[in-house]
Amino acid sequence: MVAKVAPVEAQACCPSVVAAPLDEDDAEDLARVFAALADPVRLRCLSLIADAGDVCACDLLDPLGRSQPTISHHTKVLADVGLITGEKRGRWVHWSIVPARLEAIRRAFNKR
Repeated sequence: MVAKVAPVEAQACCPSVVAAPLDEDDAEDLARVFAALADPVRLRCLSLIADAGDVCACDLLDPLGRSQPTISHHTKVLADVGLITGEKRGRWVHWSIVPARLEAIRRAFNKR
């Protein structure tokens, strides 16, 4: 059985921070992403998922040295801001990067 996990709406995020002042909504969206990435475990988790392309949550336990509930919490935070998406396969969730979201965040620092 394969089931999608909490679909994350691909957000248009984020106008350039350096080209013009951000409006309040864009600033809040970008701040949520930065808050998610401000935790070293989540940053490493995102890096491991990006490197693997598609990774079972079970394969994140040892590299991150954290328990399954802790991994679930951190992946949920990353998914809530649209950086990763998950697909439930049997008992575990397989995670992958949302390339468009990462690209939009990267573009937020380009001068247009």
